[in-house]
This record gives sequence, structure tokens and C-alpha cells, in this order.
Amino acid sequence: MFDILRTIRRNGLLDRDLPEPEPEAGAAPLDQLQRQLQTVFGRALRIRQVDAGSCNGCELEIQALSNPYYNLEGSGIAFVASPRHADVLLVTGPVSVNMEQALRRTYAAMPEPKWVLATGDCAACGGVFGTSYATRGPVSSIIPVDAVVTGCPPTPLAIMQGLLRITAKRPA
Repeated sequence: MFDILRTIRRNGLLDRDLPEPEPEAGAAPLDQLQRQLQTVFGRALRIRQVDAGSCNGCELEIQALSNPYYNLEGSGIAFVASPRHADVLLVTGPVSVNMEQALRRTYAAMPEPKWVLATGDCAACGGVFGTSYATRGPVSSIIPVDAVVTGCPPTPLAIMQGLLRITAKRPA
């Protein structure tokens, strides 16, 4: 990376192609994932994301989905501000005591059909926080969960694959 920056500083531009990013082990290529997402959801999936008490590591990876590399919006999937417009509720973190009621209300406000994607180890099983005086534990202890994406934090590709997994419970 530093040799690229030195070349740019010395010449004013880069005189060679940027290196290709290395594919993750066991992950489907990004282009294939984007095509699958577009085929399944047809440019019509809307996501409401709720941080139920996480450390914000998962949020950084979720935010990366909007950058030009992952281009989730180019696949027709967008984040919305209101649960009334959402198809998927993407929840991160263990459910804190103070967020329990807000999470229930958000889920209740979503129109049918609705799916819940628990993202990250904390949302899946409580993670390092578990169940304590401050947390209610995993998301599944508060609302029904359709799919889980594990990892601390999960990669953007894993989150995209999790969105495809919710189709397994998609109503006919």
C-alpha cells in the first residue's frame, strides 16, 4: 500500500493497476451475490436496521454495504428510516434492557410479510455480553428471528449472504 502512495506522490498519478482484492475463503464472488440478490428480491427489498446495544463493530460492516464496492443499493436493496416501509429488520447487538421495548415496537410496526436478520455474534447468542442485569440476551429471546449472520463482526459479504438466507422462509 505504501509503495502505491509513494508512486502517486512521486509521479502525481499511479502508473499501474491497483491490486485486485483477495476473495474471502468460502465466500461467493461479489458479482454473483449481487445478481442473486437482484433475482430474488427484484430491486424491492427495504431494510430497517436497529442497534439493540452493540459495540458498533457490526454497524461499521453494515455501513460498508453502501460503499461503491459492495453497492447494495445498486442491487435494489436500501435502508429505510421507518419500520413501516421495511421488509427486513436487521438487528445488531445483544438486546439491552433499555432497547427491549423499542425493538418490540419496531417489529410490531413492520408490515407483513416481515423478516428478522440477527447480525453478529451478540445478536445471535448474546456474545460476550450474554444475559445479564443490563441485557436480555440474543434477539431471538425478544422477537422471532428468521436468519442469523455470525461473526464478530460479520463481513459485508456474510451479511449479503444472510439476506439471501431469509428467502428460505419467504412466503409463497
